[in-house]
Amino acid sequence: MSILPAVLRMVEVSGAEALWLLEGSSSGRLVYAQRDLTVIRPARHVWEYGRLVVRTPAPAAAVPTAATYHVDEIRAVPGTGWTVTVSGPAEVITDPDEAAHHRRTLSGWAHGPHDTLLRLRPKTVAGFRLVRAEA
Repeated sequence: MSILPAVLRMVEVSGAEALWLLEGSSSGRLVYAQRDLTVIRPARHVWEYGRLVVRTPAPAAAVPTAATYHVDEIRAVPGTGWTVTVSGPAEVITDPDEAAHHRRTLSGWAHGPHDTLLRLRPKTVAGFRLVRAEA
């Protein structure tokens, strides 16, 4: 008797479910273009009032007016889990009171002087469940 490898597939989820998965997580990756390169930085986030607040070790001046944020939870052995990507306008949080609040409540990484807080307002939301296919 031979054992066949599991067949895995991606199943698209609704935008509401994707945002629910995003809201239930706390870390991901900020993705943006800088010059001719794609930059990916680890980040922590919180979903607030229809926007994503992100803390990341990126230079504030390097964050463009639009960015992408990716979060996932994938179990290595079975290869199952989920993945969510949101994209939209991004703005660095410059208000000192708001920035102080988020620095107190949102842990993050620093890379030298780079510890940036930004707001991302998702215009596109894509999410998938990674599942085992029925035999």
